[in-house]
Amino acid sequence: MPIIDASEGGAPDGRLPVQHVVVDDDSGGQRLDNLLFRIVKGVPKTHIYRVIRTGAVRVNKRRASAETRVAAGDVVRIPPLRRAPESDTTHIPGREFPVLLEDAWLLAVDKPAGVAVHGGSGVSFGVIEQLRRARPELRTLELVHRLDRATSGVLLLAKKRSALRTLQAQFRERQIRKTYLALVLGEWPERLKVLDQPLARYLLPSGERRVKVVAATDPNAMRALTLVRVRTRWPGFTLLEVTLKTGRTHQIRVHLSAQGFPIAGDDKYGLFERNKSLGKNGLKRMFLHAWKMQCTHPATAQTVWLEAPLPADLPLPPDFGTNTG
Repeated sequence: MPIIDASEGGAPDGRLPVQHVVVDDDSGGQRLDNLLFRIVKGVPKTHIYRVIRTGAVRVNKRRASAETRVAAGDVVRIPPLRRAPESDTTHIPGREFPVLLEDAWLLAVDKPAGVAVHGGSGVSFGVIEQLRRARPELRTLELVHRLDRATSGVLLLAKKRSALRTLQAQFRERQIRKTYLALVLGEWPERLKVLDQPLARYLLPSGERRVKVVAATDPNAMRALTLVRVRTRWPGFTLLEVTLKTGRTHQIRVHLSAQGFPIAGDDKYGLFERNKSLGKNGLKRMFLHAWKMQCTHPATAQTVWLEAPLPADLPLPPDFGTNTG
C-alpha cells in the first residue's frame, strides 16, 4: 500500500483527515481515481470524482484528472472526505458475469449493455464492485480498461497488481488490439478505412460530457485513430468491424457520426427519429459491441485471444427480427 501521512489532523463532522500519499512501486502506473478508491474506502465514488474535478486533489502540488497515471514517488494530497453511511456501502449486490477467460492473473467477462464498469457519475456501483462483492476471497481485482455503460462485450480485469501494470502498459504502448462491431446508418464507403481525427471533450449546459472532432491546432485536441472494415451490407445499413488504435472517450461513436454514419440506436451522437423507428422494430439500444481483444499474457507472454459473441439484444437487419451473428 502507498505510504500515508495524515499529519494535518482530522476534519470536523467525522470526515476523514487530509492525507498525503506517497505512491509506492506497487501503485505506480495506476490511474488517480483507482488509487483513491483503494485508499479512501467508504467514500462514494461520486464524491471522489467531484473533488478531483474541482482540483482539491493534487499530485505533486498540481491539479490532475481522474485519468492521470501516478508514478512511484509522486505525492498525492487528498482533501477531507466524508464516508458514506453504512447503508450506502453495503447494498451492492454480488453478481457474476459470463466468463470468457479466467486464470490466476486474468479475468475476462462479457459485459452486458446498460451496466457501468464502475460506480461514479450518478451510478452507485458497476461491474467491478459487483464482482468484488461476489468474490470476497480475491485480494486484488482491478479494471484493466473501461467500456461505456451502453456498450457490451469484452471487459478485461486483473487479479494481480503485476498483471494490471503489465496490461496497462500494453494499452499505453498500443500493443493491445480491440475490435468492435458497429451497425451504422447508411452505406459506408469501402475506401474509407482510416479515421485520423483529433477529438476534444466539452460539457453541455446541463453539465453532461460530450466529445467532438476538432482541428489539430485546438489546444484541447487529442489524437484519435480508428480503423474501419466493412463486414456486411444491407440497404440503408452497414455492419463495421472497428479497431481502436487509441482509446479516447466515445471515440468510435464520434468518429463514425462525424463521417455522416452514426451508430444505430446512439442516443448521444445519432439520429433521434431514426432511433425511435428502429426501437419499434426491435433494436432497443445502441448497436456497439466490444467483439474481440488480443493481448499478451502478463505471466506466460503468450498471445491471448478473447471474443464475446454478438448478444441477442443486437438483432441484425433487414427486419431486426433475428440475430444471425
